[in-house]
Amino acid sequence: MGKVTGFLEIDRQQPKYQPASDRIRHFNEFTLPMADEEVSRQATRCMDCGVPFCHGDTGCPVHNQIPDWNNLIYSKDWEEAIKNLHSTNNFPEFTGRICPAPCEEACTLNLEDAPVAIKTIEQAIADKAHSLGLIKPEPAGHATGKRVAIVGSGPAGLAAAQQLTRVGHEVHVFERESRAGGLLRYGIPDFKMEKHHIDRRIEQMEGEGVTFHYGVNIGEVRSAKDLANEFDALLLTTGSETPRDPAISGRDLKGVYDAMPYLVQQNRRVGDEDIQSVAWAEEEIHASGKHVVVVGGGDTASDCVGTAFRQGAVSVTQMDIRPEPPEKEDKFAYWPFWATKMRTSSSQAEGADREFMAATLEFMGEDGELIGVKCARVDENREPIAGTEFMLQAELAFIAIGFAGPQKEGLMEELSPETLTDRRGNFSIKANTWDYKTSVDKVYAAGDARKGQSLVVWAIREGRQAAHAIDKDLMGTTVLPR
Repeated sequence: MGKVTGFLEIDRQQPKYQPASDRIRHFNEFTLPMADEEVSRQATRCMDCGVPFCHGDTGCPVHNQIPDWNNLIYSKDWEEAIKNLHSTNNFPEFTGRICPAPCEEACTLNLEDAPVAIKTIEQAIADKAHSLGLIKPEPAGHATGKRVAIVGSGPAGLAAAQQLTRVGHEVHVFERESRAGGLLRYGIPDFKMEKHHIDRRIEQMEGEGVTFHYGVNIGEVRSAKDLANEFDALLLTTGSETPRDPAISGRDLKGVYDAMPYLVQQNRRVGDEDIQSVAWAEEEIHASGKHVVVVGGGDTASDCVGTAFRQGAVSVTQMDIRPEPPEKEDKFAYWPFWATKMRTSSSQAEGADREFMAATLEFMGEDGELIGVKCARVDENREPIAGTEFMLQAELAFIAIGFAGPQKEGLMEELSPETLTDRRGNFSIKANTWDYKTSVDKVYAAGDARKGQSLVVWAIREGRQAAHAIDKDLMGTTVLPR
């Protein structure tokens, strides 16, 4: 490493946030960028640890060469750093903002609760590269004559499209919505990632030769089978959008919604798009002046919390059926794997009340509208405990308990889901992590549509690996990395 004693001399630093009282007044990103000099100092903390768990499967699904680009940033070689980072990750400005950073959990310095600020450095490299004009289209020098269709423009689809077009294939991406990005654009709030980051990448990819078709819902306005016949390969990266059914009484009351229509609507507002869409909710959902309850303890639930505060909610309570985790994990039991411990998101820190070991029993209504949520404490088996019931006032409730596979209507119905999907409804039959093929000839699947609901970084990995498999099938060999 550039300075082998850096981890002994320099303390871990992280970017600062705008105060909660300020940031809840807007939907822009609120992280205050770290100065270049401090980024370099933080990179200096990367130690010569022998086995860098940070970039193995335990730490980074795309296998970012973290020690390498930390050393380059120590030397202030931003150009080589972004080249290195791009060799494993097509979109580091995405993951640098929204990845939960399992790499930092796997960092050797995390044994002392002071891991290298890997996520911050990754974002800084990508942002610096954009500011220096280092990220430009990289079109292929030749054409293979092969044509590939990709359904869905989330991170898996985008990663696959960029990889395939760079080796000379003609790539067409079909997107149901009016803009590219999938849930990167429509599910993740702008305060976590502003959408101009996506727009810059789409411009780069168009410069490389990728053709985007918007407003095309495959399986509805165009046949998936026709696509499979027209193209040499068809890759399905449609995501996992079907919400899990909570089986809670009162689910049909006005004021009770799945989380995603709410988040999509607000992202459309911020993006100056029509908030009404047949793919999502048909009525306006807004938290202004309301008491809000969010059912679920994951990232989507947290995004609902932050969005509700910015819309002017009176209060937000987050219900989590799991036990309250410990403040500090047992390093010997968990490291270098992701540990269960108390984590407070920036949205939760803006004033949410968090209820652990609490089940949502019923949505209570009056004249068809939500007025409250009936809850109860649960035992270690997550069964409600008699006599512990309590009520929460609520005029708005969101269900954010995860997803149950791709949408069944349209594309999946057309491609015979009984032969394509597993018991969870994902495109998993024969679509393994080596060849990504489904049981339908020339049809591949990757990302959440194949794997199930997961992280953006996993979607990028699957898109890259699917591109490797498709290129190898089409050409007999491939130079694309897995």
